[in-house]
Amino acid sequence: MTKNTEPDFDDVDPRILGAVIAAPDVDAWFEREVLPLEAALMQFLQHNWRNKSDIADLRQDIYVRVYESALQAIPDSPKAFVFATARNLLIRRMRREQIVPFEAVADFDALGTAIDAPGPERIVIARDELRRLQAALDRLPPRCREAFVMQQVDGLSRQEIATRMGVSDKTVMNHLRDAGRILADILYGERADMRRTS
Repeated sequence: MTKNTEPDFDDVDPRILGAVIAAPDVDAWFEREVLPLEAALMQFLQHNWRNKSDIADLRQDIYVRVYESALQAIPDSPKAFVFATARNLLIRRMRREQIVPFEAVADFDALGTAIDAPGPERIVIARDELRRLQAALDRLPPRCREAFVMQQVDGLSRQEIATRMGVSDKTVMNHLRDAGRILADILYGERADMRRTS
């Protein structure tokens, strides 16, 4: 009997077989789809990670994870996949940095303060929400934005806003109504017509 020297792929998991066969395809996909996102990824990392010396290593870790995942199945939306991978890696790193060994804490009451602090997921979510809100505010017509900021940020009354803007109370009320409607449309619903002004 002669021994068959060709490998028998019948009993091999198709995902593993695909990974071996698809590596050149993954290389091409990675160069074509992922590497062009590097500037946006670096900006995302710089905005969301305090220690700037870690950013190059974080980028490399993200690339490794994306590439290894693509060996199993190439994602349909590379950009969303890269940024979801980046977000998840940052959350894991934040969790790891918040772990304090019991020996290092002399006062157990100090641990209560750490427990009350928002978790890493909440911090990342809050930053994203603030960026979305700022982008939505930037898209408001200038007078609507001015009235809205004076009321919501500065805490001014409608009459105080009217005096500062040199318009009637009714005009301020219309600006505030329009700002609220447009922001709600941008943040929670269909796109508002940004060309409309009051």
